Amino acid sequence: MRNGEYEYYDDSTAWPAFLVGALLGAGIALLLAPRTGSELRGFLRDYASKTKDEALEQGKAAWDSAVDQGKAFYDKGEDAVQEAGQSAREFKQAGKEALKKAS
Repeated sequence: MRNGEYEYYDDSTAWPAFLVGALLGAGIALLLAPRTGSELRGFLRDYASKTKDEALEQGKAAWDSAVDQGKAFYDKGEDAVQEAGQSAREFKQAGKEALKKAS
């Protein structure tokens, strides 16, 4: 906390750490459990495919979340503009009535 403010952490900051951890884990696994060349290539191919699929799923979920939040912010803004317009019309009407009474 700085100056009484809370720091905000976004989920997108976790992606680089996740990818680095995944690569390190794969490297350590290869060092500790050596395999033949064909087994290793198959393992790496499967691992890369699985990691790609997971990244795509998480990316799609993040995109969907961003779109939903964008729609929510848009709706809030639209409601605020409508309320401001209604308040302006009411203020205008009150001003007209006050002028009529003052005349």
